Amino acid sequence: MRIKQAVAVSLLGLAPALTGCLTHTRIVPKTRPADVVLDATLDQLLTQVSARFDGIQTINASVEIAVTKGGGREGHETRYPSFSGYIFLRKPQDLRVLLRVPILGSQALDMVSDGKNWKIWIPREHLAMKGTSEVTKPSQNGLENLRPAVIFDSLLVHGLRPDQVVSLTQDTRILTNEKDKKDLVEEPDYDLEFLAQPAGQIAHTVRVIHVGRTNLLPYQQDIYGPEGTVVTRAFYSNYQKFGDTPFPMKIVIVRPQDQYSLTVTITKLTLNQKLEDDQFELRIPDTVPIKTMD
Repeated sequence: MRIKQAVAVSLLGLAPALTGCLTHTRIVPKTRPADVVLDATLDQLLTQVSARFDGIQTINASVEIAVTKGGGREGHETRYPSFSGYIFLRKPQDLRVLLRVPILGSQALDMVSDGKNWKIWIPREHLAMKGTSEVTKPSQNGLENLRPAVIFDSLLVHGLRPDQVVSLTQDTRILTNEKDKKDLVEEPDYDLEFLAQPAGQIAHTVRVIHVGRTNLLPYQQDIYGPEGTVVTRAFYSNYQKFGDTPFPMKIVIVRPQDQYSLTVTITKLTLNQKLEDDQFELRIPDTVPIKTMD
């Protein structure tokens, strides 16, 4: 007992000397709490997410889309000029994307999808392709793995589905004041994790929605693949209200496995306008062979 007490006393006696000699203080950026922090229960958050999703039946958007390809694996990134164009979306799963060549204004790309099958026509390349929403043989060129479902699921944040369970956690993120880059704001958030129904003791994460507590709106959505890896990250900002529905005017879609990102900037938006069937029809010239993508 006396030996143990002697060791303890010795360690305590050394502490001031050790801390005085070995500690080092460095300057780090100073943060401050957010001016406004809103509270919500899990039920309230789910209700709000479902209300926003259910409140949108169609989207008619004029857009600018910029593509960035590459990343850490390739050791470089390539940013391409922005394409202007349109996105038409109609529930349950209809989607059309039309893009124009920068400066020239000619058609660059036309893509349609019904959620199961898709077609794409690239006039300048005299190239037409079709396929299903599933990628069975991933390409080394990540952009060739792009499917319309990636855009559809990033534009709309789904609510809780009957075959899913949900958990709520909390975290914080650091925001930079746009008017003062040295003003760093620490904002709490809510994280809604949606999981498939457990099989025994195992549950698979499907999505995580990150909700900022200054406005209780999603600022990020992580979508997981069957192997438990994040296949899509969507970032939302510049919300504007259309009637009672807030919608982000900037959406950045990141595909970490495929090493590319799409930045969608919405310049004009109309929600819930009736869209006709022919707005989701793509006619490819009969002289053009259509390549099937797996």
